[in-house]
Amino acid sequence: MKKAQRKFRLIAVLSIFVLLTLLLAVINGVNFTMASEDADKITEMLAGHMGAFPDDPPNGENTQSPEGEAAPPSESETAMLPADKGRGRMWGMGPMGPDSPEVGRSVRYFTFAFPDNGDAAYTVRFRMSAVTEDEAEEWAAGLLGEKTGWTRGTYRYRVYHDKARGATFVTVIDQGRELLPSYRILVISAVGEVLCLIISFFVLMFVGRSVFAPIEDADRKQKSFMASADRGFRLPLTVISADNELIERDHGPCEQTVSIRRQVKKLTELVGKLGTMGIFEEETMQLAETDLSDLLKASVSGAAERFAAKGLKCDEAITPGIKVQADPEAMKRVIDELIDNALRYSSTWASFILCREGDRVVLLAQNDTQLPDGQADQVFDRFTKLANAAGSDTAGLGLAYVKEIVKAHHGRVSASVSGGVFTLKTAL
Repeated sequence: MKKAQRKFRLIAVLSIFVLLTLLLAVINGVNFTMASEDADKITEMLAGHMGAFPDDPPNGENTQSPEGEAAPPSESETAMLPADKGRGRMWGMGPMGPDSPEVGRSVRYFTFAFPDNGDAAYTVRFRMSAVTEDEAEEWAAGLLGEKTGWTRGTYRYRVYHDKARGATFVTVIDQGRELLPSYRILVISAVGEVLCLIISFFVLMFVGRSVFAPIEDADRKQKSFMASADRGFRLPLTVISADNELIERDHGPCEQTVSIRRQVKKLTELVGKLGTMGIFEEETMQLAETDLSDLLKASVSGAAERFAAKGLKCDEAITPGIKVQADPEAMKRVIDELIDNALRYSSTWASFILCREGDRVVLLAQNDTQLPDGQADQVFDRFTKLANAAGSDTAGLGLAYVKEIVKAHHGRVSASVSGGVFTLKTAL
């Protein structure tokens, strides 16, 4: 039950992680995409005016009036103001981003022109403090041949050609201030996701107890019922078996007594398996070095008479000296279940192969069958029998138990049919 609860929490937290990651990836992706589009609008605006804003004074010119006062706003700026020039009042939300009339005064950028005739590059505008003009020229020269994109993380550039001037222009704008909120949102998103996962984990721990409480109670009641049923069945089965032996001793065995003995054996095995299968199995394995080769060889040899009695041919191909860390008793039961399955469902032959495939130990149990080709993993479901499986009309629990044991050993088991051959593959 504890294992099922841990699995429930893991799957739930993983699902929350995937959903949050996708959601935040979309939000941050759209955010950075919009920032790129805004930067491209600015570089496109600069490209439309040969690398400079219309109201941006040439390099070296002062933006102050002769008396030291700020220069009057340009026509593009005054066009955005109300009639009273906006003195001391707010007139609603104004234009933002690239559409703001202040963009020409606030953007840090530079533009260099590289003549087609090979003459020296010249500066169109230089409005940046992060680098010197010489460094900016070298930087711009390194961008020739590109079109547009990000450079040095927070700088957006555009490269364009003007036939009239016979030169290629490179414009680089600083978008560090504009990208700062985006990076802050990215960091907040990552921190928020981690906090949400931690909170979700503890909430699921609390909720999980309530969710699994009725299931745990049902599992406990089932095991109690199976234990009572086991005791209730064993007594009459023992009496039937004893009476059958008395009849055979007094009158000799006959077809009816042999059938009774066989059916009593099947019922006894089925009752024993029912007593070990709960809703949630948590096998406790006592791991030790186990010689799987000797274990399989001994089990197959011990079942040789049973195969012969049913007219079945049994082959083996066992690589000697294969040892694994496993519970010897549990592995013995796995091998016995595979042998019983072969005895029950084989038509004419069965084989057992033990070998190594890379780092894995592989055990193949094969037999001929009339089942159609394809995966047959439903044989591991409890109380399930394939519709056209030959040899028995009972729905057993043996292969379900095999799967549980193999999983407890961190292995894998699969079933498939190909060319009339049914294969159970166990990899440890």
